Amino acid sequence: MTIGTQLSRIQLQKHYDTIVIGSGMGGLTTACFLAKAGQRVLILERHYTAGGFTHTFSRKGYEWDVGVHYIGDVHRPHTPMRRLFDFVSEGQLKWAEMPAVYDRIQLGTQSFEYVKGEAAFRDRMLKSFPKEAAAISSYLQLIKKANRSASSFYALQTLPGPLAKLLYRPLSQSFQSFAQRTTADVLAELTEDRTLRAVLAAQWGDYGLPPSQSSFAMHAMVAKHYLNGASYPVGGSANIARSIAQVLSKHKADLVTSAEVQEIVCEGQRAKGVRLKDGQIISADRIVSAIGYRNTFGTLLAHEQSVSPHYREQLSRLPASMAHLCLYIGLKHELSELDVPSSNIWIYEDEDFDKVLSSLSGDFQGSFPLVYISFPSSKDPEWSKHHPGKSTIEIVVPAPYAWFAAWRDRPWQKRGEDYKAFKAQLSEKLLEVLYQQFPQLRDKIHYTELSTPLSTQHFSNYQQGEIYGIDHSPLRFRQDWLRSDTPIKNLFITGQDIVSCGVGGALSAGALTALRILGPWRGRHIFRLL
Repeated sequence: MTIGTQLSRIQLQKHYDTIVIGSGMGGLTTACFLAKAGQRVLILERHYTAGGFTHTFSRKGYEWDVGVHYIGDVHRPHTPMRRLFDFVSEGQLKWAEMPAVYDRIQLGTQSFEYVKGEAAFRDRMLKSFPKEAAAISSYLQLIKKANRSASSFYALQTLPGPLAKLLYRPLSQSFQSFAQRTTADVLAELTEDRTLRAVLAAQWGDYGLPPSQSSFAMHAMVAKHYLNGASYPVGGSANIARSIAQVLSKHKADLVTSAEVQEIVCEGQRAKGVRLKDGQIISADRIVSAIGYRNTFGTLLAHEQSVSPHYREQLSRLPASMAHLCLYIGLKHELSELDVPSSNIWIYEDEDFDKVLSSLSGDFQGSFPLVYISFPSSKDPEWSKHHPGKSTIEIVVPAPYAWFAAWRDRPWQKRGEDYKAFKAQLSEKLLEVLYQQFPQLRDKIHYTELSTPLSTQHFSNYQQGEIYGIDHSPLRFRQDWLRSDTPIKNLFITGQDIVSCGVGGALSAGALTALRILGPWRGRHIFRLL
């Protein structure tokens, strides 16, 4: 079931209070806040269904999520994350808590567990590293301290540009003491035990940069996000967008799919509307882009003369995040029957995470130094109601866009036999990794389908197949201009490039962008949620 109304089936108004480009988590959240504040809102999505990386797809009676593997801090009702989700879904969205051990880390032949709860996490780490009590306690204190410092830094997003610039140094100083150091540097100061450092940093795939390159602030946000456990949306990740779409409809917002925006229409330095691919021009008092800075300025404003060369040059220095492969697997068996747990599994060849990316920089050589395995059907308590006797698995690995660049100009599903053969080779390699972990699954696989960076490019319009927007490096957090408002008047940005990556980061960004638009008085309820 698709979410939203196709463009061919709706008569758009000529003018809206706000047009939101893109229906990922950031776009839907901003739209929801504005619509509930009384604005007439139009959300335009180029895909056939709304939801961005929260959407699902079906094949052969199976269903897979494309980007939601687990979300932290939502099973407790009074956390900011849960309050935001409850607000935009009006309480319709329900959560199923994962087991206490939500992530398992495999480093070569050694295995470690991430267990929910700070005390339990500390105790589990101490069992594996009994001489590292001081380092583990210091680490936990640091990630909490880094997260506390983020509140004043992100408060800058709610202020007008000139005031934010004036207050940037005092409000960001504490946060920058964490943001401008790499995860590797911070962990190296805590302990000399390389294995412990690797275990503590093993979730780096959740934000796309290994410890030597990632900002410790970004690592701390992800680590804290999951410290009290993880959950999965009941009924599957599509229920996130589906529940928000119902709230948008209730508040008279138009959520329109198969509606590709060709350009943002400007007069002088002011955004006035959008031009759709079919030629329609829709005007609005303001435009919110939820498709990222690079897409917004590189595609929709590619020819806009009022955007200064200096601004474009600044943006060009910020690299895109990593691309990936995902193997979607269907089985005609319940995973519980096959003795397969629901915890996510991170598999590394060894603790040298820099080797992960360096080994992927050239042509494919036949092995994956990082493999992430998720079991979505085991996380959803309603799965068996809709898909009895079946189950699903997803295997995700980093993969450079360059591996697939030769096929980038060929249309989806028509990229040729050589492309299919390469995908089949990759799929077999990934299945072998799965069988090494769970030999009982051999001969139990009924269906597989592999997505590549070209799939991400096609469906999400990220030009290099990136999944986390702009890289979360120290450089990214030095950009005081990387904020929800832009040099183009009445043009705002929301989504992963504003706060941090992932569904939770985009959700928070959606709230902050809405607060920037509504102002402190009309948006005062947002302060209470955050």
